[in-house]
Amino acid sequence: MAEIIKKATRESYGEALTELAEEIPNLVVLDADLAAATKTGIFKKKYPNRFFDCGIAEGNMIGVAAGLAASGKIPFASSFAMFAAGRAFEQIRNSVGYPHLNVKIGATHAGISVGEDGATHQCCEDIGLMRTIPGMVILNPADDVEAKAAVRAAALYEGPVYLRFGRLAVPVINDPETYHFEMGRGVTLRDGRDITIVATGLMVAQAVEAAAELAREGVDARVINIHTIKPLDRELIVKAARETGAIVTVEEHNVIGGLGEAVASAVCEQYPVPVIKIGVEDRFGYSGPAPVLLEQFGLCAGNIVSVVKKALKK
Repeated sequence: MAEIIKKATRESYGEALTELAEEIPNLVVLDADLAAATKTGIFKKKYPNRFFDCGIAEGNMIGVAAGLAASGKIPFASSFAMFAAGRAFEQIRNSVGYPHLNVKIGATHAGISVGEDGATHQCCEDIGLMRTIPGMVILNPADDVEAKAAVRAAALYEGPVYLRFGRLAVPVINDPETYHFEMGRGVTLRDGRDITIVATGLMVAQAVEAAAELAREGVDARVINIHTIKPLDRELIVKAARETGAIVTVEEHNVIGGLGEAVASAVCEQYPVPVIKIGVEDRFGYSGPAPVLLEQFGLCAGNIVSVVKKALKK
C-alpha cells in the first residue's frame, strides 16, 4: 500500500508563488508580517525585490495591493484568514471589489484546524464574508496539488480572487500528472446513486474516506469536490440532486454563509431535495490540537458516515 503523503496547503501557496514568479514577471507578493507562517517567505528568499512586508497593518496592505494592481502588477496579499478577510473586509470591499481590481488575497490558517491558536484565530466566517462581495471569486483547494493549481488559475484570472489555505498537513489525494483544475467547475471524485457528499477544502479527504466506509456497508455515495465556492458549479450540484435525491455538505466553516448555504440555495431553486449541512454550528472554536478539534466539531469521516446514514433514513 502506497504511503499517504500529507502537506499543508499554506506550504503549497508559498511554493506555487515562487514557481510562477519567473513565468509571470509582474507577479508580486505582499505580507502582513507573517511570511514565515503564510510561507510567502519562500518567495521572499528568491525574489526579495518583488516582496513587500506591510507590517501588522492588513487594511493598509490591501490598499497597497490595490494600487499595485491599478499599475499593472498582479499582487498576492497574504495573511491569516482572520485578518485578511475579517480585519481588512472594508478595504477589500471598497478598494478591491468595487473597482474590480486584479488583487489576489492569499488567506492562510483558515478554520478550526488552526488549533492551539484558539477562537480569535480560527476563522470560520471568511467564506461567508467574501461571498457577499460582488465579483469576488473564492477558491478553497483540497490538497497540495489542487492548491498549486488554484494559485496558477488565480494568477491568470483577471479580477479579485480569495484563496483559502490551511495550517494543518492534509492527505494529497490528487495525482499531479492527471489533475486538471478549472475555476468554477466541481470535481466528481466518486460516482454514486444513493446520496451525494459535497465537500470543500481539507474536508474533501474526509469525505472520500467516509464514502469508502459507506461502500463497505452497502451505501453508494457520490463525492463531489467543490474547490470553487464562488462561482458555484450549480449544474453539477443540481445534477447530483436529481440523480441521488439527497445531499450532505461538509465544510470547515460556519454552516451559516458557506458551502452548505450556497449548495442549498442552488438546489432549492432548481431541484429541491434534502440538504444536510456539516460544519461549525454557529459557535466559536477553542484552543486544542487540530485533529482533536476537528473530531469534536464533527468535521471527520466518522461523523460524515453517521450523518449520511441519518439522511438516508429520512
